[in-house]
Amino acid sequence: MPTSKSAKKNVRQDTVRRMRNRDKKSALRTQIKKFVVTVKKNELEEAEKHLSLATKKLDKIAAKNIIHKKTASRKKSRLTKMLNRQKAASS
Repeated sequence: MPTSKSAKKNVRQDTVRRMRNRDKKSALRTQIKKFVVTVKKNELEEAEKHLSLATKKLDKIAAKNIIHKKTASRKKSRLTKMLNRQKAASS
């Protein structure tokens, strides 16, 4: 347990930051799920919109160091690959 005044303040700040980060990660996962669902339904135009939104969220979260920038890059690459595979299969 924190005893000093500054340690108590750090605990409060950490709690707020942790909740903010959790919210952002949750929103990201939701956006990725929306993308995956639209790709599986073969709604490619809608999937492209979801991909751009997911990419934007990944970039923002990586810029704020909530996730590592290489993790964001890897996820963007895999999502794009998924869309391109679906486009090739449908045409």
